[in-house]
Amino acid sequence: MEVEQNSEIKWEVKVSTVLKEASADQIWGFYGDFFNFHKWFPGLASCYGVHGSNGEPGCIRYCGGFSIKSEDGEDSVSWSKEKLTAIDPIHRSLTYEIVDCNIGFKSYESTVKITPSGSDAESGCRIDWSIKVDPVKGWVLEDLVKKFEVGLDRAARRMEEALTNPEE
Repeated sequence: MEVEQNSEIKWEVKVSTVLKEASADQIWGFYGDFFNFHKWFPGLASCYGVHGSNGEPGCIRYCGGFSIKSEDGEDSVSWSKEKLTAIDPIHRSLTYEIVDCNIGFKSYESTVKITPSGSDAESGCRIDWSIKVDPVKGWVLEDLVKKFEVGLDRAARRMEEALTNPEE
């Protein structure tokens, strides 16, 4: 048996979560607000636009927090600049890439797709988050997957909570 060696192997990850109390359109509203994702994603202390118009292809956001250790050391703020490369509000999907960071990601591309999960468009949704990234020095793929799973699940629950209990 011949095995093909590929020095360009990327880690490919897909994590998903299902919400029962929020529609795909409702959750899409949170993701479409590309410059304000810190309101929902755990460990993300700040997120704001540094280039372009929020939600428009080509815009760039700065994200800073502590969810992934920076290359600068344990106590440094980890950060990334993320460019929105595609957005499709009809099919509720967006793709972005990291253009600069201090967390070791090289050639990072991510796509989020939100689809109805129930028998009708208003009875729940599924969030799929797909990531392609070069292997990250000091990380094991399974640990990175776990971080993404936990982050997505917590963000989704926060969004759903904001919709079901808006006064809190």
